[in-house]
Amino acid sequence: MPAGTPVAPATLPVATPLPPAPAVQATPIPIQQPGTRPTGRMDDFRGQRQERTEGGRTVITEPGRVIVRDPNGQSFVRHNDVDRFRYGARDVRVTRDGNDTRTVVVRPNGTQIITVNDRDGRLLRRIRRDERGREVIIIDNRRGPGFGAGLAAGVVAGAIGGYFVALPPPVLRIPQNRYIVEAEDAPPELIYDTMIAPPVERIERRYSLDEIRYSPSVRQRMPSIDLDSINFEIGSWEIPPDQAGKLQAIADGLNRAIQRNPSAVFLIEGHTDAVGNDVDNLSLSDRRAESAATLLTQQFNVPAENLTSQGYGEQYLKDQTDGPSRLNRRVTIRNITPLLNGGQASLPPPPPGTAPPRR
Repeated sequence: MPAGTPVAPATLPVATPLPPAPAVQATPIPIQQPGTRPTGRMDDFRGQRQERTEGGRTVITEPGRVIVRDPNGQSFVRHNDVDRFRYGARDVRVTRDGNDTRTVVVRPNGTQIITVNDRDGRLLRRIRRDERGREVIIIDNRRGPGFGAGLAAGVVAGAIGGYFVALPPPVLRIPQNRYIVEAEDAPPELIYDTMIAPPVERIERRYSLDEIRYSPSVRQRMPSIDLDSINFEIGSWEIPPDQAGKLQAIADGLNRAIQRNPSAVFLIEGHTDAVGNDVDNLSLSDRRAESAATLLTQQFNVPAENLTSQGYGEQYLKDQTDGPSRLNRRVTIRNITPLLNGGQASLPPPPPGTAPPRR
């Protein structure tokens, strides 16, 4: 596989479920103009970290993040995607529905983004409902048909702890430079084509968002786009205003792909080089991925609910060095819709309104 491809660990992680992401705050966040937001830095959080042992893992909490170190050497960082949806919202409501938590973010035009999580914090559904009650299902992780299938394809006990799946590496039948596309040198049409490209190997079943986030061998099934030209300040995750334009071609491709398929979901991945400690790098990469997703929405009008972000720190280096490396400090964009839908995402869904609106 090409350098930088996510690689599964040699040893399986602990089987118990991951700790939940931090709870969402039920308050809208005003949108601030580029360059006026206070610059966040890792120095602000180190003194606020708390560490504990839970289920055989080391769990580190800091504002807005939960970091998990597994004994197998793999690390995970968790945050709440709904925090991005709160920017510019008219209202945010969080209610309990039996064992589930329902968060409704209401936009100024009346559109609602509805997110349902189970009692352990796992995402069950994400829906966009317009002011007329018409719905588009963005993510449906409920354990219906398709979630138990696929054991013969290499799924280890279905999934380890509901979040980790081990699959054999895919056989690439496309050129490596079409499997990982370098955004800086790619024409806009290639970026768009990569965003709607099919999986490189048959998808045997539907995967949950957590399985996709935390299972490298699942993400390997989809081509990706690497952007390594954004210059972040050292230890900061804010994208300077003079760097924002580097996301223009990515934003244009995303908007075009989402217009084609309104339920498409794209994973924005953050990666760092190996300079510094691994906990800082994991948190920093996650915050940088979130910043990129936020900017794509606020400056380029990419729907926030069609994006999810995840940081991987220094775990998947393209340039095998412990020193500074621009190649390793990158943002990766990957269409995960076929993974969520079991390979059925190449066709656009029926037009909104073809099903009766839900009240």
